[in-house]
Amino acid sequence: MTGNQIVPGKKYLTEQAATLLKFAMATTDPDVAAGFLEKAADLQARSKKAPDASPRPPDVEQAKS
Repeated sequence: MTGNQIVPGKKYLTEQAATLLKFAMATTDPDVAAGFLEKAADLQARSKKAPDASPRPPDVEQAKS
């Protein structure tokens, strides 16, 4: 496959992991909760390797006096 691939960034993966943790806390089925926790841990691990898509401040040069 050629072309650009869209890779989820740190923020997206972290938000998804947090949502899965909330689901795990809300469910009463321990098997379902374990599945949510496993997926959340996977997303959190992937977020550590993901690019940070946060906007960067522009480079500002100091004014010469």
